[in-house]
Amino acid sequence: MYKEPIMLAPLFKERIWGGTKLKDMYGYVLPSEKIGECWAISGHENGTNEIRNGPLAGTTLKQAWENHRELFAGEEGEEFPLLTKILDANDKLSVQVHPDDTYAKEKENKTYGKTECWYVIDAEEGAQIVFGHHADNEEEFTQRIENGEWEELLRYVNVQAGDFFYVPSGTIHAIGAGVRILETQQNSDITYRVYDYDRRDGDGEKRELHLEKSIEVAKIPHEDPVTERTESIVKGMKREHLISEQYFSVENWDVHGSTEEIVNPSYLLLSLLDGDMIVRTEGESYPVRKGDHFIIPATVDSFTLEGTGKLIVSHSNKEKSGG
Repeated sequence: MYKEPIMLAPLFKERIWGGTKLKDMYGYVLPSEKIGECWAISGHENGTNEIRNGPLAGTTLKQAWENHRELFAGEEGEEFPLLTKILDANDKLSVQVHPDDTYAKEKENKTYGKTECWYVIDAEEGAQIVFGHHADNEEEFTQRIENGEWEELLRYVNVQAGDFFYVPSGTIHAIGAGVRILETQQNSDITYRVYDYDRRDGDGEKRELHLEKSIEVAKIPHEDPVTERTESIVKGMKREHLISEQYFSVENWDVHGSTEEIVNPSYLLLSLLDGDMIVRTEGESYPVRKGDHFIIPATVDSFTLEGTGKLIVSHSNKEKSGG
């Protein structure tokens, strides 16, 4: 069906902490001045991308997953497994935590919990994230929340462009103001808020907190996950492996020139964060530009890239049925 990249139209989500930086960075036409999230590659029921090209143009990624599983190597599962976002934290996000698959199924009747990872695209000087906490046990964790002792509880980490964080389910976290990230995550929209700085929404209401569920799913004590970034230099490209874990693998590709043939392992999710390039497959050329998000489907055996730019590339680690 497809012997070309599947190009996707981005979706935008208004958030209390959002801004207009995604317009400045990628030229996106934003529907408001409070855009916090670009859902770049999504088959989620709360927002799925429209396909822009080829025989499925005008339909959605969710529909493609449901009706054309050959594009995804016959991977099993009712729902598309991953979700790629770009987040613009014009203000700090709430301190939050996500459940694992088991909890999500039992308590929320959802297929997936939420394990995610962040590649920091851009960070203003002095920007920070919340990554973990200092409590030794659940009693201390609960007591500090009840007493509002957030500075004592939360663990702050300075960030800069190029940093990478793996955020398994159960990790207390928050993206700080002045940070833009590309997030690769399970296809889930479940978030439990622990603390929201007593902010009020546009209606003057404080946003809902989910303290009981947060305490149930939080990892106590916090442990930093072990990750190892490794690099390889191949023709025309520096290929940096960021992580491989249960749900996904993520790499950072810096392309300078023409690459050798890249074998498609199954299907790939790609986001062009910088530059312009051409995807070549079966003798045809397909231009992509900064801010584009696309899928190399399983029906494309291999491809090459030409140009200069930076891509974040991911794929699902779910088992395939051999389509």
